[in-house]
Amino acid sequence: MGEISLDKIVTVSRDVEVQRLAREHAHEVFGADDLTDALELVQRISPSLILCDYRFDPIRIRELLLKADNRFADVPVVVVGSNGHTDGLDKEFAEVGGYHFLETSRDDHQLKQIINKIELTRKATKSETQNDNQSSSSRCERDIQVRRFFADDLSVSVSMVGKSPSVLNTLRMIRLVAQSQCNPILIVGETGTGKELAAKAIHTLRHPNEPFVAVNCAALTATLLESELFGHVKGAFTGADRDRTGLLELAGAGTLLLDEISEMPMDLQAKLLRVLQEKCFRKVGGTKNIPCNATIIASSNRNLINEIQANRFRRDLYYRLDVSPIVLAPLRSPERRNDIGLLAEYFLETSTICPQKPNKIESLTQLAVEALERHEWPGNVRELRNVIERAILLETTDRIGLGAIVINSIECGQASDNQTNGLIKGFSLAKAERELIYRALQETGWQKTRAAALLGITRATLYAKVKQYNIGKNSCIVKSHAGNDCDETVISPVSLPTC
Repeated sequence: MGEISLDKIVTVSRDVEVQRLAREHAHEVFGADDLTDALELVQRISPSLILCDYRFDPIRIRELLLKADNRFADVPVVVVGSNGHTDGLDKEFAEVGGYHFLETSRDDHQLKQIINKIELTRKATKSETQNDNQSSSSRCERDIQVRRFFADDLSVSVSMVGKSPSVLNTLRMIRLVAQSQCNPILIVGETGTGKELAAKAIHTLRHPNEPFVAVNCAALTATLLESELFGHVKGAFTGADRDRTGLLELAGAGTLLLDEISEMPMDLQAKLLRVLQEKCFRKVGGTKNIPCNATIIASSNRNLINEIQANRFRRDLYYRLDVSPIVLAPLRSPERRNDIGLLAEYFLETSTICPQKPNKIESLTQLAVEALERHEWPGNVRELRNVIERAILLETTDRIGLGAIVINSIECGQASDNQTNGLIKGFSLAKAERELIYRALQETGWQKTRAAALLGITRATLYAKVKQYNIGKNSCIVKSHAGNDCDETVISPVSLPTC
C-alpha cells in the first residue's frame, strides 16, 4: 500500500485488476458498471478519485463531465489503460478533462504518485494563503478547481462564472471586441446579468495595466454627472473652489465605464457624442481641449431602441455606440439556465456571510437545485447570490435543502404551482427571528440565559424579543410551504444555525 491512502475511490470498470488497484490505495472502494452509475455515486459519497476503464469512449466521458459539471469536475478522473490498447488514448482523455492516464492497471507506483499529488494539493487549497512557489502538482489541482466554475482564464480573471452556450458566446464576443480598435463599446443586458464583469474583461484584455474607472449615470444629477465626467475649473459654478480632474481624464489610456447610460440626461448625451466623435473634451468652465485616449464602454439595462422612441435617448448617440454590441442573456434564457446550479455552488463556496458557522455547508440537494432552476430570476445573478447567502444563514445541516431556499413571494406570485413547488412564500425577517428564538429556547429547555448565549444576544434583548413576539412554551410557529400557510405548525427542536 502507498504512503498515503485516499478515503474513497470510485471505480468505473468490471476489470478485477482495476478494482484491486483501487483497494490498494483507498480505505473504501465503490464500484460502478457505467458512467451514469458513477455520477450517482459521486453525488452521494464525494470520493477523492475516480478510476475509469479505458474502454469507455473519451467522448462519453466528456459529455458526462459537461452534464454534471458542478458536481463532478472537481473529482480527479484517472483513466486506466492496458498494454497494447493505449496508442493516442492518453492525449484523447487529457483533452476531455482526464486528470491522468495510467498505461496499465499494474502501474501501482504511478498511481501512488498521483495520490500523493492529490493529497498535497487538497491540503494546499485549504490554506488561507497560497505560496507562489507551489509545486506543479498543486497548480494542476487548482486548475481542476478553476474549471469547475469558469470556462477559461479570462473568465477566471474577472470572476465570470458559467460554461453555458450563452456565456461562451459572450466570452467570444469580448475577445473579438477587445482585440479590435472598436471604441466606444456597448454592453446591454438586464440588471444583474454581469455587464460590469464583461467591461472588466474587455479592459483586462485590451490594457490591463491602465486605470479602470466606472460611473453610474443614474446615481448623479445632471450637473454633478457633467462635473464628474469632464471635471471643472475653479470658479466654474458656485462651490467650485478649486480645479477638479474628471473621470475622462483620470481614465487616461485605460477604460471608462458609463454604467446605465440610458439614465444620462439628453443634453449631456449630446456632449458625450461630441467627445466620442472628436476624441477630446473641455472641463466645465474651461477653454482648453483635453485629449480623450480612454476606451469608453457604455452599458444599459434598458432597450435603447424603446428609449429612442420615447424621446429619452439620442438616436445619433445610439448609432455611435452600436458598432459591435455585447448582449448578456438573462438567467431565465434557455441558453444560460444551465449555469444556475454552477453559480449556486460558486456562491456557496465563496460566501463569507457566516464564516463562524460550526457546520460548513458543503453542497445543495438536487431538489434545491431543481427549485432554483425553475425560478425566472428577474434579478438574475445578483438575485441568485442573495438567495444562496440567505440559505446559508437558514440551513442547519451540511447541505442546502428546499426549506432554506427562500425567494421573494412577489416575484414568485405569477409562477405556476409546478414552478413554485418547494419554494417558501410569505417569508419575512420577523418570522425568521421568531422561529430562531423559539428553537433556541426549545434546545435549552427554556433556560433564557443559555438561549441568549446560543443566539449571541444579551439576556435583556432576549426577554424583549420574547415579549415582542409573545413566545411561550405552548406557542405555535407560523410557517409557509409552497404558498400554503400552516398557522398551527409547531417547530420541532433542531440544531440552531450559528454565525
